[in-house]
Amino acid sequence: MKAAIASLFAGLLFGFGLIVSGMANPEKVLGFLDIAGLWDPSLAFVMGGAIIVGLGAFTVARNRTLSFLGFNMKVPQTSHIDKRLVTGGLMFGMGWGIAGFCPGPALVALGAGEIKAIVFVVAMVAGMGIFEVIERQRSAS
Repeated sequence: MKAAIASLFAGLLFGFGLIVSGMANPEKVLGFLDIAGLWDPSLAFVMGGAIIVGLGAFTVARNRTLSFLGFNMKVPQTSHIDKRLVTGGLMFGMGWGIAGFCPGPALVALGAGEIKAIVFVVAMVAGMGIFEVIERQRSAS
């Protein structure tokens, strides 16, 4: 129960942060990504703040074996960059640039009833399903 409450609190805090920062607004995100047009650099401060908080959090997490709720820590240890990672990153970036959403903000906008977010989340779930089918076929062969 404690983990569910902590997850709920973390999700609400994350979603509230996305709304306050403008990350849940696709027009704001597309304005940030349009560096050749009317570039809106304000989201750079959001990203900078997230990087600073993330660096501190990962530094603490790497030195722990258990989370604050008592779960085993599962911090990624690999730094291997391969073709699949680069291809996936490019596809993620293209989807973000086309729609103005990445998964977190899309879920926040979905909760607000945004039609664009509904389309994005349906496409995202379909993409995840296609990935799962491909991965199962790869491991079976």
